[in-house]
Amino acid sequence: MSAEERVNEMRGYKATLSNPRVSQKAKQHAQSMLDELGGDQPREDLYHGRDQNKDPVRVSAGLKAAQHNPRVTEGGKKHAAEKLGHSAPEE
Repeated sequence: MSAEERVNEMRGYKATLSNPRVSQKAKQHAQSMLDELGGDQPREDLYHGRDQNKDPVRVSAGLKAAQHNPRVTEGGKKHAAEKLGHSAPEE
């Protein structure tokens, strides 16, 4: 089972735990299944795996575009500049 499939399965069990209309027995089963699936490890695997498949040229282009987009907040522009490794452009 891939990390993405495990994360999706975990979402269902987490929904079961937070649903007030679900029986205690079902909640206990959902919790045991979550424990069996590895806690938050599948989510971390999925998060780290996505970064490896990104094209660095496209990431850089997106960060540069964010710096010049009038709809991006000043904080967002600063964050994009930090990820690029230089200061935000002056307007």
